Amino acid sequence: MDLTPVWLSLRLALVTTVVLLVLGTPLAWWLANTRSRLAAVAEAITALPLVLPPTVLGFYLLLLFNPDAALGKAWINLTGGTLAFSFTGLVLASVLYSLPFVVQPLQTAFAAVGRAPVEAAATLGASPLDRFLSVASPLALRGYLTAAVLGFAHTLGEFGVVLMVGGNIPGRTQVISIAIYESVETLDYTAAHQLSIGLLIVSFITLLLVYGSNRQALPRLA
Repeated sequence: MDLTPVWLSLRLALVTTVVLLVLGTPLAWWLANTRSRLAAVAEAITALPLVLPPTVLGFYLLLLFNPDAALGKAWINLTGGTLAFSFTGLVLASVLYSLPFVVQPLQTAFAAVGRAPVEAAATLGASPLDRFLSVASPLALRGYLTAAVLGFAHTLGEFGVVLMVGGNIPGRTQVISIAIYESVETLDYTAAHQLSIGLLIVSFITLLLVYGSNRQALPRLA
């Protein structure tokens, strides 16, 4: 069995998760602490992938990545390659599609930290960045773990959005879910079963880690 789709999916999930943690942290921090009326709009936009069909998001991203579009043309001028049907395009699509699975756990974790520890650090002369790095982030560590695990697992199982944006190019954009679909189409049920059971096991272990970690965090009754 060709394991190229497996390694490509793992690489995509890892890169996407790292990007989401970097970009999602300031967004989640702002959402957890702001009183701006724009927060509801930002939360709704962030959560759109939860209710929007993946093919809809993939379709509009495909139009955005088109060489005739401003972003697609700028990318071609910058790199010489296209965003559509490329690994970079898959990363951008995956970041948008998995955004709520990272931002929402982080937002919940930051909200649970509350203002008191941060304000206490401020009275001791800590700068805003120092307060975030030395107080808020360590207290929200469990939220980071949940966000990373869910973001990684969700990206690993993507199908509709990556198919629309990346197509089915072996060794380049053919991830696990697309390889399973192709195996079923060609009646190669053995390969489809092997890939599916592997993805099922990884997904179960991922959820087990998240729920097990959350249960350990619950206060124990006497």
